[in-house]
Amino acid sequence: MQVDGETAVFEEYYRRGWTDGLPIIAPTPQRVAEMLAYVSLDPSQQIAEIPPRRAMVTVEKVAINAVMAGCLPSYLPVVLATVEAMADPTFNLFGVDTTTSSVCVLTVVNGPIRQQLDINSSYGCFGPGWRANATIGRAVALVQQNIGGRIPGPVSKSTHGQPGRYTMCISEFEERNPWEPLHVERGFKPEDSTVTVFSPTGTTSIMDVWSRSAEGLLTSCAHSMDWVGSNNMVCARAGESLLILSPDHAQIIAREGWSKDDVRRFLMKEANQTPLSHFPKERHEALIGEDRVQNGKVPMHYRPEQFMIMVAGGLGGYHALWIPTWGDSYAVTKRIKIPS
Repeated sequence: MQVDGETAVFEEYYRRGWTDGLPIIAPTPQRVAEMLAYVSLDPSQQIAEIPPRRAMVTVEKVAINAVMAGCLPSYLPVVLATVEAMADPTFNLFGVDTTTSSVCVLTVVNGPIRQQLDINSSYGCFGPGWRANATIGRAVALVQQNIGGRIPGPVSKSTHGQPGRYTMCISEFEERNPWEPLHVERGFKPEDSTVTVFSPTGTTSIMDVWSRSAEGLLTSCAHSMDWVGSNNMVCARAGESLLILSPDHAQIIAREGWSKDDVRRFLMKEANQTPLSHFPKERHEALIGEDRVQNGKVPMHYRPEQFMIMVAGGLGGYHALWIPTWGDSYAVTKRIKIPS
């Protein structure tokens, strides 16, 4: 297809439904070749088959979408690893991309590549201002749309969508994490660079500038998480939710000797106390029939490991972030294959 001028390319791509509505970088043969040269992989190498279209993803197709998103060539290994992770059946991308819920894909980066690519884990890590965060997440979303076929309306039935469907990529603030980082907890070495994909339905800020004890802070967190309308409450026996602690909150908890497992055990107790009376009466019979009601309370999760914990955010702000997920999906971690 021959189109002259960057504006004309954008207009044509928009007309064909190949963009997210924002301007794109034209994926010229030269730009795609430069992107591919960084990874030294066969352009036709198959990465994964992704739903809903059940389309085969190749290295070249990912590179094209990465160019369009504004990625530097050095970002391509992260995008490739993320595509591989979200294609894992455990993640259930078909459900994520066709549900009526407002779910997207969150990429969390761990390991040395965080600093090499300047992937933000500190102030405003979920917001604008960092090219790596913005374009890696956007490239993943364009792959979902242009290759996987996640088209709003005809295929994706998400009632409202959400801003994270444009882009959602952060890294963990490992230097300010008093515990082992997420990827090490999930079986990788500290020197490995990894991506972990989650299926967030949004982000909920938890402010607690008063508590100076682990129990106080986590009580605030627990009762900001146990709300009736979350998908985690609907799919309680499946999936996980993600609690992102700011470095300041994490330090307060850790200095009392609490481990991540201690945090999970506390949340199992405190975040699983939603009274049946908080649910609409129309749901009571089903909840009782599913054996969900325990002493008049309805648990959000049934296993401690369903509460996932990591550290990110700026210093000096006593905030946590709860990320409820779609529910019928599990986080998947993959190692980033970095060219030698």
